[in-house]
Amino acid sequence: MQLRTFTAGLLALAAPAAAQQPDYSKVEIRIEQIAPGVAVLFGAGGNIGLSHGVDGNVIVDDQFAPLTPKILAAIRSLDPDPVRFVVNTHWHFDHTGGNEDHGKAGAVILAHRNVRERMSTEQFLAAMNMKIPPSPKDALPVVTFAEGVDLNLNGDTLHVIHVGNAHTDGDSIVHWQKANVLHMGDTFFHRASFPFIDLSSGGSIDGVIAAAEKGLKMANDETRIIPGHGPIARRTDLAAYRDMLIAIRGKVAAGIAAKRSLTQIQASKPAAAYGMPDGFIKPDAFVEAVYTSLRSPPKGAPHAHGGKTHRH
Repeated sequence: MQLRTFTAGLLALAAPAAAQQPDYSKVEIRIEQIAPGVAVLFGAGGNIGLSHGVDGNVIVDDQFAPLTPKILAAIRSLDPDPVRFVVNTHWHFDHTGGNEDHGKAGAVILAHRNVRERMSTEQFLAAMNMKIPPSPKDALPVVTFAEGVDLNLNGDTLHVIHVGNAHTDGDSIVHWQKANVLHMGDTFFHRASFPFIDLSSGGSIDGVIAAAEKGLKMANDETRIIPGHGPIARRTDLAAYRDMLIAIRGKVAAGIAAKRSLTQIQASKPAAAYGMPDGFIKPDAFVEAVYTSLRSPPKGAPHAHGGKTHRH
């Protein structure tokens, strides 16, 4: 349901103003407590991570603006304190749509510096043929970083870590050190769809693989993993996802080395073994993204070889 709602949001922004908009009044915010002081909010758009406790509320992503009242009501059911900090895992509007509301209410918004840069200027989502206007001032991250930042709140340390050229060029993953929770943002789509690699925002298949490998190094068998979209996962789920990415990348790379065209590679169905034909990202579209990423990797993107990655 989340992915379908996400797609509806994308199409609504791409359509004329008079077109039917998503009915956010029908969206329910569901809370799942996954560790002491840590919860996940499911609704429409990206999954929201929540740290709550004596120091107030910290959220990781904030979905769409019309959902802010529902999201705040859900948070208050656990902790009546205001939202003090918002961490954006990347710039896409299904993860940052509530920024303006939270910024106006006094929350400090943090993100990688590329998130602020992209939100400050008009963007073009080539995969959706969509222009995204600049965000208002109150929606922009006011604290930015290059590699990462730590938040020492609510009896825990939240490590916010940049993973470059993955889903976009501004992705971060967030690790609750004590609670043993990991938020992967959209570097991890769990079930229901192949991942969306936003090539127009500097994303790459090798970066998504590198992000999964980073997450696996930080996780153990007890870690609860929050994907950008989909249900809560475990380390075995993230490992299977990483293995799928490596396998499909290998087949596409072999086709490129054999000088086969994209159409020929798609006809060989390199993603067919993994199902999900009805997901937001179709198998052929994912294969095309992998193909394009390997043919024209963004500068500074990781390069995967034999399941291991290094930088170009």
